[in-house]
Amino acid sequence: MRLAEHDGKTLLRGHGVATPRGTLLSGEISGEGVLKAQVLEGGRGKRGLVRRVTAAEAPAAAAAIRAALGDPAAPLLLEAAVPMAREVYLALRIDGTAQSIELLCAPEGGVEVEQAGALLRGPLEPEAPGALEDAFAILRPGFPPDLAARLARLAVRLARVMRAEDLELLEINPLAVTPDGKLIACDAKAVRDDSALFRHASPALSAALEAAALTPLERRGRDQGFQLVELEGGTVAMITAGAGLGMLMLDLLADAGCPAACFMDNANGGPAETMPERLALAFEIAARPEVKAVMFFTTLASRGLKARVEALAAALRANPPTKPFFAGIAAGHAALRGYSMEQARAALAEVGVAALHDNPHALVNAVAEAVRKG
Repeated sequence: MRLAEHDGKTLLRGHGVATPRGTLLSGEISGEGVLKAQVLEGGRGKRGLVRRVTAAEAPAAAAAIRAALGDPAAPLLLEAAVPMAREVYLALRIDGTAQSIELLCAPEGGVEVEQAGALLRGPLEPEAPGALEDAFAILRPGFPPDLAARLARLAVRLARVMRAEDLELLEINPLAVTPDGKLIACDAKAVRDDSALFRHASPALSAALEAAALTPLERRGRDQGFQLVELEGGTVAMITAGAGLGMLMLDLLADAGCPAACFMDNANGGPAETMPERLALAFEIAARPEVKAVMFFTTLASRGLKARVEALAAALRANPPTKPFFAGIAAGHAALRGYSMEQARAALAEVGVAALHDNPHALVNAVAEAVRKG
């Protein structure tokens, strides 16, 4: 879950990190400072959604920002301007490969600093005995010793915040270094692990912004226990159960010239999971003229192939697809016990499945051929 800036800064203040004084306003705007739209996507500065204003300029600037957002009552954050002797980019993220926190820092903050190629970076374990020394070693090449030491202390604190708050990303850009040497987080981009949301109260603003950004089908998927993301320009309604598997199939479909029209990540367990619900939404997407086929793919390790095939067949009998339906099931040895892929193909052919493959590349090739034929 991406947190809005206001919610991210509230989180930081709760852990003793300094932020500018600010007020979230939904009505008339008065006062001077920095006026900021609260949106979940980046690039606000380029879009004119962050403006430094005087008291006289604030009402007109607020109206312009809200007009750009298409919402005359959009909440805006008005903060006191912070004097800066220097801007720094400071971020921490979960390195999925190393399964650890990675510290990233640039001596100069600003727009597109992440692409500048001059990032200082390295792993940071906040509870390790030498955490401060590790952070200092990462930061020292870009800063004077005294500033590197203060940044190292802040970095370790932020790494502990990440652990306590189940964050996947915590980015401060800019981090202001004031003339008297204070470090103030002038922005906060925080992303919480969706799997840990049950452990935390959902911030009202972030939840409202997230819900408003969903399409009607995406909202239905969320309410039914799984994540659905609609993708523009897709020609294949794709049904998968896990994020990693879904990303693999997205790439294979794109490489084959038939991009996916949706992405799914199942949040439930159990033998049938949310298969009927996922199929129903995929079929609604498949009803669009630009979508030419439906593709289902899953993997089985110990769960029996027979149970999965029977559940899929039952769902297809109850709700037959209107476009060619291709299935893929990569089953391990234990899953095949007592039930073969040949039996699975025969069972699914009876309910109109065009083909069943156990290899994702073969499945995508079959789907691509059907899409080309229209």
